[in-house]
Amino acid sequence: MTKLGEFLNKKSINKASVSRKTGISKNRLSELSNNTSTKLRADELYSIALAIDVSPCELLEYVCGEITLKKEE
Repeated sequence: MTKLGEFLNKKSINKASVSRKTGISKNRLSELSNNTSTKLRADELYSIALAIDVSPCELLEYVCGEITLKKEE
């Protein structure tokens, strides 16, 4: 499961409703939620955040919060 999938499950979000509100297909939402190699586009993240009534920044931080910069040598 992806970080997006975890977030949606934690908030008990209905993916069919998100699909209707955003125009993102149910299959694409399923891929974004379950397949860790699927890349989430910024426009998708923003649309999903608006559809579930959370700040896009909150969703971005949850999904990408583990990313760090490489240390300079």
